[in-house]
Amino acid sequence: MSTPLFETSIKSLPLVGRGKVRDIYAVSDDKLLIVTSDRLSAFDVILPDPIPDKGRVLTATASFWFARLAHVIPNQLTGIDPESVVAPEERDQVRDRALVVARLKTLPIEAVVRGYLAGSGWKDYRATGTVCGIALPPGLRQAAKLPQPIFTPSTKAEAGQHDENVSFEIARERCIAALGANGAALMDEACAAAIRLYTEAADDAATRGIVIADTKFEFGVDESGKLHLIDEVLTPDSSRFWPADEYREGISPPSFDKQYVRDYLETLIWNKKAPGPHLPPDVIAHTADKYREAYFRLTGHTLA
Repeated sequence: MSTPLFETSIKSLPLVGRGKVRDIYAVSDDKLLIVTSDRLSAFDVILPDPIPDKGRVLTATASFWFARLAHVIPNQLTGIDPESVVAPEERDQVRDRALVVARLKTLPIEAVVRGYLAGSGWKDYRATGTVCGIALPPGLRQAAKLPQPIFTPSTKAEAGQHDENVSFEIARERCIAALGANGAALMDEACAAAIRLYTEAADDAATRGIVIADTKFEFGVDESGKLHLIDEVLTPDSSRFWPADEYREGISPPSFDKQYVRDYLETLIWNKKAPGPHLPPDVIAHTADKYREAYFRLTGHTLA
């Protein structure tokens, strides 16, 4: 187990920004260094305690899927060793938890694909019988497998705000506004790619005893207008993974992500606003184990 990293302090590269989990640095005009910390956010609040190995798990899992799905769509990876772009004394901050990626213009949506009825999709369905305007058969139960995977885009919220499910038409309008006339075609391409990526990954994970209930992808465009897969891919932070042997309809199955932390936080008297509460050692340890188990189940490998 590595020493938990809450925040990087790299001085050899300009800091572009810090997200909920990732710190981003400029390597050059066309490349970025993305370092995945061990920070954990819940209810859009960054909690004060890091989860050991979380950043390494997310980086290793994303790298596994980038390689496995490279035949579907080009991705952001450059193949450059992150340790080669920082100062020698900073290499321990990026080792096993960073990627050097191409700097691309991002589509202004989260490309969410759902194969099962869970989370906000289940909430929408109970209220309207639809998810993001897509009508579903009546009488479906929580965690039901959908007749086929559906593309349900959402907004990319600013820090401290929630993503919002939107219709395909609204998502397309956002892409046109951000990317010009070609935005509509890029939106259609992103939708088709997201469905294929999810389908292939779900089939692969099923052979390893994992149900991928839903996931979100992000896409970017290079200077020639070519679409690329970016950000993180099919990680416990961006996906809902269920153990197949514990899955059944009518309940919210246990998952390999931060749901354990959310469930603990729901037992506290907390207004779900910053600052977040500290986590007990047993909750931290159990959450770290869940992340590591997800990586092992999906890939068959353990962290070095």
